[in-house]
Formats: sequence, C-alpha cells, structure tokens
Amino acid sequence: MEPIDLDRRRLALLFALTGVVAGCGGSGSSGNNTPSNFTPGPPPPGAAPATAVTFRDGLENPWGMAWLPDGRILVTERPGRMRIVSADGSTLSSPLGGVPAVHAVDQGGLLDVAVAPDFATAPWVYFSFSEEDGNGDSGTAVARGQLSGNALTNVSVIFSQTPKLGGSGHYGGRLVFADDGTLLVTLGERQTDDPSNPGTGNAQNLANHLGKVVRIHRDGSTPSNNPFAGTAGALAQIYSRGHRNPQGAALHPVSRELWLNEHGPQGGDEINRVLPGRNYGWPLRSYGCPYGATPGPACQVNGGTHAPNYEEPQAYWVPTSTAPSGMMFYTGDRFPEWRGSLFVGALSGKSLWRFPVDGNTLGTRQQHFTGLNERIRDVRQGPDGWIYLLTDSASGRIVRIQR
Repeated sequence: MEPIDLDRRRLALLFALTGVVAGCGGSGSSGNNTPSNFTPGPPPPGAAPATAVTFRDGLENPWGMAWLPDGRILVTERPGRMRIVSADGSTLSSPLGGVPAVHAVDQGGLLDVAVAPDFATAPWVYFSFSEEDGNGDSGTAVARGQLSGNALTNVSVIFSQTPKLGGSGHYGGRLVFADDGTLLVTLGERQTDDPSNPGTGNAQNLANHLGKVVRIHRDGSTPSNNPFAGTAGALAQIYSRGHRNPQGAALHPVSRELWLNEHGPQGGDEINRVLPGRNYGWPLRSYGCPYGATPGPACQVNGGTHAPNYEEPQAYWVPTSTAPSGMMFYTGDRFPEWRGSLFVGALSGKSLWRFPVDGNTLGTRQQHFTGLNERIRDVRQGPDGWIYLLTDSASGRIVRIQR
C-alpha cells in the first residue's frame, strides 16, 4: 500500500466527519445526487470574503495552465501559442518556440498543458492539441518537449487519436498524471454520435479512440495493465468509454481516482468518477435531450437513467447545459471552508461551480463569481493555495480568487 501523505490524511478525516451516507446517481430537477445534509462551515472569524482579481491579462483564448517548480505558469492559447507567465503575474513571455502547428479551427487548437511530476530532473512539458492529417481531417494528439529557455526542444508526438475526422468540435483534451506516473487523456467523440440515432455509437466502439479516456506511459507506450490490453479488436490505450466531450479532469485527493466532467447535448452535462474499463453510456444514455427537442424527462436519451448497464454520473445539469470545462478538488488552506470541495468552470454557464464532497458523494452545488460574466475554461489551485481561473475569450486573462 502506498503511503498516505499528511494532506490526504486530513482530507480523509474531513470527509469522515461530515457524517453523510455515501451514494451516487443523479436525481431530481437539480441534477444533483440525493440531497445531502453536509455543508462547509462559514469562513473563519474575521476572514475577508473571497474576491476575484486579474492576475495576468493579454491572453488570446487561453485553454490550459500548469505551474513550473519555480512558480512560473505555462499557459496555452488555442490559436497555437504557449507562453510563460512570471510567478508574480507581472510579465508575459513571447510565444515559446518548438510548438507544432495545430488545427486552430472552431474548438480545435492548442489545448491543455501538464508538467512532468519530476520536472526538476526531467524537464518535460506535455500538451494536447488538434492535429491535422494534411487532408483536412483532425483529431486530438498529445506531444511532449523539454523546456529550454523560451522554447520547447526534442518535441515529439506521443499519441494520436484514431481515426481523424472532418469537423472541428469535441476534442476533449485534458491531461492528468496519475500517481503511478502514467498519463490520462480525455478524448471527445468529435461530434459523431447523435443521440437521436444512437446506432452510430463511436464512443461505445473499442476499435477507435472517440469518446474515450486513454492511459499511456510518458513516452507514449501502452501500459500492459490497461483494462482492454489483450482484448481482441480493442485499442489497448483505452481506459474508459462512453464519453461525449470531457473537458475537465482531476484526481480525487483521497481515493486518487480520476474524475472528469463532460458536455451533454441539450442538458445532461455530467461529472463522472472514472474507473478502469467502465462504460459511461454515451450516446445510449443521457439525462440531456437531442438538440431541438423540448427539454424535459420525456426526451432524455433512453430515459436518462444509466444504471444498471452504464455508470451513473455523480451529478448532472438539467434542463440547461452549463458547458463544464476545467475542474479541480481544492486541498489548500487559504479557504478552509472550501477544503475538499470540487470546483468546475463553466463556459456557457459563465461561472465557477462548487460541490461539497464527502467520499464519492457530491453535495448541493453552488454557483460562484457570476459577476465576472466570463467563460471559465480552466480552474487550478496554485502552489500558493489561491484558486486560479482562465477566462476563454479573445481578451482572456488569468483571474486569481483570493482574500
């Protein structure tokens, strides 16, 4: 058994003390799980309210961010640029050299970025992007390079989604390093699965990477203990299937399991606890409705309920989509009343959602910072314990939530 660090012990104790019966499965018009009786306490006596301040502006459609060991922040811009923001936010670098060409059309472009856990000794930077095949078709790819000054060197593509397709939507693209050092990559189904005609079912098909989470080694090779390794007709990189467009992902701070959020069709955005080999239902089940249908239970795909054949989401949004994107579990000390909460950025919802967490149960969600009126593409906890947001617009910025 791997050792449990102090932060994880504290979180486990926090979850245990809330006294909520564990459970899962969305229900009711709110799309939350069975209502829970746990809520965070008030802010500490005398604490100032949380406020949102601009940490760095001057970004064009920023998509992902990751901290370097010295406190600087790598930020991607969807048109195809990666930049470095100084630790205090005062300076923004020119675009890094070495970033390959990306298919920067509509939802496509340069997407997420992640820093190797042992960056201090192996300075690898990993990033996802929409890769074109020269014939106009594209798919999600992952590359890595070594950071040297203001450039990436030794850049190589370590994963390419199969097959590449026309269109320019639903690339997924979040990157998460698991504790064992493997890399988890979320992949959209590239808008190929129509819930009004679920027989298309690319997200169900183990012979392609569409609508999947894949798990790879840092060099792009495939772990031998992946759930479908050795399964005839299945791509060995696949970790889970039945996803639509997963754009937020994070490790649960206690269980260390992958959680993700994904866009539904018209309603039906989901938060899922991702377990190896499991099927999350798209396009055969959704609490959302086909585009153009009158929202409501009558049009939910195959009745909405996923169980028993597919995994129930931990929470979902109905009848209106919020378009979830970046996601994180807060483990810092700056906001003790929020410690252990799950935060989700919203694009069409233009807000930051917070869910109290007890084990694998999500409490009633709360909406924060609607006054920003910004599409929130990414949300991260900084090394200083503050919460950082990326706003997705042509005049994008990093916003810091602080006291």
